[in-house]
Amino acid sequence: MKSDVEELMPRLLPVGCGSGTVGDLDLSGPPRNPQEYLRQVQLEASLCPEVVVAQIDPKKLRKKQTVNASVAGCHAAPVGFSPSLRWQQQQVSNFSEVRQSITRHRKHWTSQTLDDNVLMPKLTDEEGWKRFCLGEKVYLGTSSSHTDAEPEPALDYSKMGFPPFLSIISRLNQSTVLMVLEILIGWFEEREFVPQLGRWLYALLACLEKPLLPEAHSSIRQLARRCAQLRSTLDSQEDDKLPALNLLICLVARYFEQNDLADQQE
Repeated sequence: MKSDVEELMPRLLPVGCGSGTVGDLDLSGPPRNPQEYLRQVQLEASLCPEVVVAQIDPKKLRKKQTVNASVAGCHAAPVGFSPSLRWQQQQVSNFSEVRQSITRHRKHWTSQTLDDNVLMPKLTDEEGWKRFCLGEKVYLGTSSSHTDAEPEPALDYSKMGFPPFLSIISRLNQSTVLMVLEILIGWFEEREFVPQLGRWLYALLACLEKPLLPEAHSSIRQLARRCAQLRSTLDSQEDDKLPALNLLICLVARYFEQNDLADQQE
């Protein structure tokens, strides 16, 4: 009797049994003709079991599996420290206009010649990007390398950090935008908030394309959580850092649709 598989799957190469029998086939040597080859294939297939059960060692399945997935929300803002919904909506609107303006004028700003002192780091130069964006003062944690007798030159960007001029950020492709964003967020994880950092984070978010790549999604959530954690340690609503921290949380949550991180109305 034919098996169910044979009934459902007709043979594409039907082979007659001929005068030979199964016992006449020699599987130890090569087939002598096409007919014998096909008969050998049929015989080998008929000897295979229809159901095969794999033998698996249960001990090998006990290895602990880990997945790095962060779904944690933000620290709740202290009473009176979170912005109103109206304020958040206004910031999202302003931010959207900034992004549209950058897109419209990107070609113009890219064509502008950079000053000779603007030496942008290579993509993978993490320390170079920290120095470039934050300046040596912040990067090295020093107040100044000059003595009182030697006043610091005005607008020394190597010391102060280069602002995110449109002529600079317009030259950054998405890979660079994301890389620099990750570098600065990683720096922020272990240090305090400074104005140079805030300006660059805002500018990089304004250049971040939607829909977000998975790594961008993870980075901006990390940023919002760090801002919320730092905000929870502030002693006063008059702290200069509060508006900037609220703004970054707002943009991540409201504009980039990470709604579980959003500040709710009190």
